[in-house]
Amino acid sequence: MASDGQVTLGDAIVKHGARKIRRLYNDKVLAGFAGSAADSFALFSRFEAKLDQYRGNLERSAVELAKDWRTDRALRRLEAMLVVADERSTFLLSGTGDLIEPDDGILGIGSGGNYAMAAARALARHTQIEARVIAEIAMGIAAEVCIYTNAVLTIEELNLAEAR
Repeated sequence: MASDGQVTLGDAIVKHGARKIRRLYNDKVLAGFAGSAADSFALFSRFEAKLDQYRGNLERSAVELAKDWRTDRALRRLEAMLVVADERSTFLLSGTGDLIEPDDGILGIGSGGNYAMAAARALARHTQIEARVIAEIAMGIAAEVCIYTNAVLTIEELNLAEAR
């Protein structure tokens, strides 16, 4: 999972090196956000509680958070998106209650998300490059195209041998 570090307020850049990815549930789950930073931290906390409640079951935790997000008055007002992943699955959770699992495991969120996702899909389909390098290249392309995306990257990988 990769993210840029740019935080904007309106049309001004206020931070270059934000960490938008967290390791959760004994480093077996990755979660990344886009949108309002304060709202994203609230979602991280809620999602982490769901992971604890459902003993690390990513799919069940994501489904339950999506249900809460759709029905809880306070959560519905949050302006953020989450991408969560473990060694088996990747999900996108949105403020409209969407819970989406991509066919190919590749997702993008935030201002530069579609640019990064398109670049990553092209690289994954037409090269043998490893996932980490694909993420780096895709994020670099997004940073070149999107004014709200920078090239200060955070990349987190799951150790699949340990995750099992």
